[in-house]
Amino acid sequence: MSDQVKQTVKKVFEDLATSLETGRMEARIKIGLTIDGSELGIAVMKQAAYAIKQKQLFDLVLIGSDVDWANDFVHYSTTDCQKESAELMEELLDNGEIQGCVTLHYNFPIGVSTVGKVLTPALGRELFIATTTGTTSGARNEAMVLNAINGIIAAKACGIEKPTVGVLNVEGAKTVERTLTTLHEKGYGITFGESQRADGGNVLRGNDLLLGSVDVVVCDSLTGNILMKLFSAYTSGGNYETLGAGYGPGIGRKYDRNICIISRASGAPVIANALEYAYELARGKLGVISQQEYQTADQAGLQELCNRLTAPTNKETKEIVAPPKEIVTSEITGIEIMELEEAVKVLWAANIYAESGMGCTGPIVLVNPKQLTAAQNELKNANYL
Repeated sequence: MSDQVKQTVKKVFEDLATSLETGRMEARIKIGLTIDGSELGIAVMKQAAYAIKQKQLFDLVLIGSDVDWANDFVHYSTTDCQKESAELMEELLDNGEIQGCVTLHYNFPIGVSTVGKVLTPALGRELFIATTTGTTSGARNEAMVLNAINGIIAAKACGIEKPTVGVLNVEGAKTVERTLTTLHEKGYGITFGESQRADGGNVLRGNDLLLGSVDVVVCDSLTGNILMKLFSAYTSGGNYETLGAGYGPGIGRKYDRNICIISRASGAPVIANALEYAYELARGKLGVISQQEYQTADQAGLQELCNRLTAPTNKETKEIVAPPKEIVTSEITGIEIMELEEAVKVLWAANIYAESGMGCTGPIVLVNPKQLTAAQNELKNANYL
């Protein structure tokens, strides 16, 4: 009898014993772990595996090279080849043998990106970072809107009924905020969080990341990836990730595999946390929630809003002469920095003198106090606010 068959028989009897003890016959959740490819060596995989085994929350299934400790787990042997492990992982997920998996180096299709989870240092709050790897869209602003939905999906699958959402103050933040607000008004319920800075708002500063001011922070994947590395390894000098739950599951429209990513620098604590994250997502029916959320968002006009974000711009490019100069002391905030000069020229075209500037919270347009209301209305009508 082969070792793999012995392990399967052993598992059947363990399941039967558990059913007799608890009176419940449902199958235990199984989460896979591919054990090859870490820069820290296979020892960190071993430490994480035994940490999970002690908690007995779910069954751990190993995928990868033969190691002397694999007999303590269900183990699918492969050569030390990440491609082979990835293909086997997909097969086990698709046939229902495992309900989630933690792995390194996985190529998600375009439209899918990962939602990481970290522990914020100020108050020890869990924070979902949407997103951290993958390409949700080739258009940055559209990607961030979809990232917000992916973050909400991950948080809901982990049991947060109404996760609070904020947009990180990066390029595109104001445009994304406006789009999400419109989506909310059209029927896709979003619970917006608020910055803890004095001026509040849905756009988050660095302080809010440290505090964990919201449940889900929305950003582009490159920024999210950097944030994950900083949050995970700032106590170790950078070469060993000690905190958080890894870079998270790949989420996207019509994508239902529960595949969670870790880094080659992820240490045993992060790997163990990533396995628990995958378990929470499996228990919370990640695929079902993803389908429901995208369906609701589509009913609220998600595709139309995304089309607007990716449509070629038709804004006026002819030279506009500034009206007579005035004293400008009133600030208009909330304008995308890449659109700042365009917004100024929109006001010039309406015979309102304006100047661009940079305030303490970001880009601003300066106008005369007597022209403030008219200027705000012009910018709203031109979709700059």
